[in-house]
Amino acid sequence: MRSKIVLISVIILLVLSYFFLDLGQYFSLDYFKSQQAAINFYYNQHPLTTAALFFAAYVAVAGLSLPGAAIMTIAAGAIFGVLLGTLIVSFASAIGATIAFLASRYLLRDAIQQRFGDKLKTINEGIKKDGAFYLFTLRLVPVFPFFVINLLMGLTPIRTLTYYIFSQAGMLAGTIVYVNAGTQIAKINSLSGILSPALIASFILLGIFPFIAKKIIATIKSRAVLKNYPKPKKFDCNLVVIGGGSAGLVTAYIAAAIKAKVTLIEKHKMGGDCLNTGCVPSKALIRSAKFIAQQKRASEWGIKSATAEFDFAEIMERVQRVIKTIEPHDSVERYTRLGVNVMEGEAMITSPYTVEVNGHILTTRNIVIATGARPFVPPLPGIEDVEYLTSDTVWNLRKLPKRLVVLGGGPIGSELAQSFARLGSQVIQVERGSRIMGREDPDVSESVMQRFKAEGIDVRIHHNAKEFCIDNGEKILICEHEGETVRIPFDQILIALGRIANTRGFGLEKLGITLNRTVEVNELQQTNFPNIYAAGDVAGPYQFTHVAAHQAWYAAVNALFSGFKSFKVDYRVIPWATFTDPEVARVGLNETEAKEKGIAYELTTYGIDDLDRAIADGEAHGMIKILTVPGKDKILGVTIVGEHSGDLIVEYVTAMKYGLGLNKILGTIHIYPTMAEANKYVAGNWKRAHAPQRLLAWVERFHTWRRGA
Repeated sequence: MRSKIVLISVIILLVLSYFFLDLGQYFSLDYFKSQQAAINFYYNQHPLTTAALFFAAYVAVAGLSLPGAAIMTIAAGAIFGVLLGTLIVSFASAIGATIAFLASRYLLRDAIQQRFGDKLKTINEGIKKDGAFYLFTLRLVPVFPFFVINLLMGLTPIRTLTYYIFSQAGMLAGTIVYVNAGTQIAKINSLSGILSPALIASFILLGIFPFIAKKIIATIKSRAVLKNYPKPKKFDCNLVVIGGGSAGLVTAYIAAAIKAKVTLIEKHKMGGDCLNTGCVPSKALIRSAKFIAQQKRASEWGIKSATAEFDFAEIMERVQRVIKTIEPHDSVERYTRLGVNVMEGEAMITSPYTVEVNGHILTTRNIVIATGARPFVPPLPGIEDVEYLTSDTVWNLRKLPKRLVVLGGGPIGSELAQSFARLGSQVIQVERGSRIMGREDPDVSESVMQRFKAEGIDVRIHHNAKEFCIDNGEKILICEHEGETVRIPFDQILIALGRIANTRGFGLEKLGITLNRTVEVNELQQTNFPNIYAAGDVAGPYQFTHVAAHQAWYAAVNALFSGFKSFKVDYRVIPWATFTDPEVARVGLNETEAKEKGIAYELTTYGIDDLDRAIADGEAHGMIKILTVPGKDKILGVTIVGEHSGDLIVEYVTAMKYGLGLNKILGTIHIYPTMAEANKYVAGNWKRAHAPQRLLAWVERFHTWRRGA
């Protein structure tokens, strides 16, 4: 900190000296003309000394962002000629600009990034990807003040060497113009005589040329990718969508709604994982398990006793009935009525323009891949011998496991671990990390973990699964825990270690679509083939049903209107919830992420145990945590732990989406008594912490005066 203060003091002293000593008079066109003969004479006598002094002065002027660089560039032409003048100015200006850039970075970048990191995220990513390109184009156009470029670029993550090289290259054209003008200095009366409107226009055209070139290169690359595939003269479809889950259904719906001809191909079940093996069945199971858990709490509501007799098989049949009830929403019949051509079968992409299904070839202008994901099963020794379950197959159970091991502490594992424990299984949850629900803040994970333990779930953290074995007919999971081997016997094991994208088996590898863990897409949901897009779990980076639907809009619109209009996917406000009890919902940053990213924040909390409705409902537990910009009510992120958190979070999603702060939430009427009042009360806590104490002191005096005291 001391070194920064010293550097700032030196810079301020030098700048003030420039103005107080009126050094600017020496950087005027008239002054140079009056001294040109003497300067040329000195140069003839001492060429190296003159060049060195001029070079140092230019670096100082550019480094301190002082006015005068333009005059010095002209003077370089008059003194040294075009070749040597250009050489001196080119290096001196680039070095000076880099010094200013480094000063800005050293003095300001950390503070700016810490305070506005969330706003600058997109800019930082753009600079990392195309910073050199943007810098080069800005340097080509002298309309942009170079000292401003130095200052602003210093706040970004662009590398210093990159900055120097592309600054020097970008400024070269303008340098040559000014230096050349200096050779005719007798004819120049003002700087405006150099930069005529025509010349400025030429520079602007030169500046935008790289953007045009970039577009041309992108077009050439697109054509190069497609050149080996004959383009049909006409197409059967505007769009073929592969996969009938959330992303595929929304994509097809949008395409049909705007009157495009769209074919949706699904090989298994319409509705995808969400309807058949994910969101819908898990929430149905959670509801049944919660009802049973509430019977055990009957005395809390003044009821002497309550019991619930149930059959596990009947509960699992109810799960299937719920799926069947919702199924028509995602059915072939419904989407056919909406105008979608639905085909059931396995799709095979045979070219960027053709998809084969059931032996029939469809020609299409665009393709959207929405093939989803599947449970990840680790290649542990012996795993195939223990008849493991996943979130896909657990719904086939009709007999409740007596001893169930849940391998994984994420949302899926946690939701199912609690549900099965409430239904009567002896559940052991195994997590290799230090806590379950590792994406949440430690205090949030701890609150869920404590509830799990209170309900009889044996949570084993720091247990790293190594292998499976069967010993005397008993299934055993072998883990490593703090250097020791631990054997965990079980009857059934549920593998809940995340999901892996479905990228194989339908032509992507042969076609040459770029694959990693997912199908790689750009900000338009576009693959390396310009007419092939991907959305949902197969594309990432978020594996949520609502995000898949969000991406689907961009994939559909960008595909159908490619060449005319495109939209970059907006990930700024992505909420999610884990439906354990207590429920956990989040949007934006939490404390853990803010600290990892170095983003400054203020924390405001409210304990839901103080909320009237929560007390009346017997659900007086949980909290709201809000991160805001220091000193402001702008919301950076919210985490809610408690009853109906997934519903309560929506108010903050709306606020963040449309730039509303806590003052707006505080000023909104909330119905009494509701759980939603918690949102108002936490805003009130923030307001009290930011009360204007000085003003209140004067108001207190005012009231004292009015009482005549």
